Amino acid sequence: MTGIVTELLDILDLKSLEPDLYRGESLQTGWFRVFGGQVVAQALVAATRTVPESRPPHSLHAYFLLGGDPKAPIDYAVERIRDGRSFTTRRVVAHQHGRAIFAMSVSFHDAEEGATHQATMPDVAPPEAVPEAPAATAEAARHGLAIPAPILSYFGRRRPIELRPVEIERYLRRAPREPRFHVWMRAVDRLPDDPAIHRAVLAYASDMTLLDATLIPHGQTVFDPEIQSASLDHALWFHRPFRADDWLLYAQDSPSAEGARGFARGQIFTRDGTLVASVAQEGMIRPRRAEA
Repeated sequence: MTGIVTELLDILDLKSLEPDLYRGESLQTGWFRVFGGQVVAQALVAATRTVPESRPPHSLHAYFLLGGDPKAPIDYAVERIRDGRSFTTRRVVAHQHGRAIFAMSVSFHDAEEGATHQATMPDVAPPEAVPEAPAATAEAARHGLAIPAPILSYFGRRRPIELRPVEIERYLRRAPREPRFHVWMRAVDRLPDDPAIHRAVLAYASDMTLLDATLIPHGQTVFDPEIQSASLDHALWFHRPFRADDWLLYAQDSPSAEGARGFARGQIFTRDGTLVASVAQEGMIRPRRAEA
């Protein structure tokens, strides 16, 4: 197992401080604030530890309140809202430096028989036909296309999740487009078989690139220096079993942006077309004000 995946699994293995209180550390990525997907994943782990393994989570709804400090631990306090016959509800609040920085509700449900249907996976190139992002951006640079340094840095960064954007040309030729974006993703190494780990890793990855979809129709990206961006909330629904170390297609779109906030949705499919999760997020996409 590669070092960066081991590091991810280590930070997801929260330390128990007392009943229903857990502590997590952050991946040291050099970023000035904690990655939102990490906090979502750790909060999910904390909530899951208070529920029997036989009752998996089916949905979570979260709010990012303050940016996290990557150099300080984060404490996750779990509140046991309800333990029903079929459903269990937990609330998790993350604290750092004496302040709440994040709050999330998680619902758990026993599997039951019932009606089933799903959306159809978009028809896009398979992951093998999509070059890795660093290779694609480097090749574009060799052909004289100017690629902003923040984009090169983001896609070239060492991370536990491999990203292969299908429409990477949107970063190379800046122009308004339909607000749709597709990214193949997977953990860069094999994960343990525990389904709870795969759900936590998917929760971690679900915050990647999603807010950026809200700027596609404006020919902009969250990497632009004139855009101040931050995730405000995040919702994730687990529909069917999956492995986060197999290729998953993250199909994203943005139906609305207004008032310096952008709204984006995502559907996550296995490569055989099975819809395994859905995501929704609103984030701040505020134009930076010129300093007087």
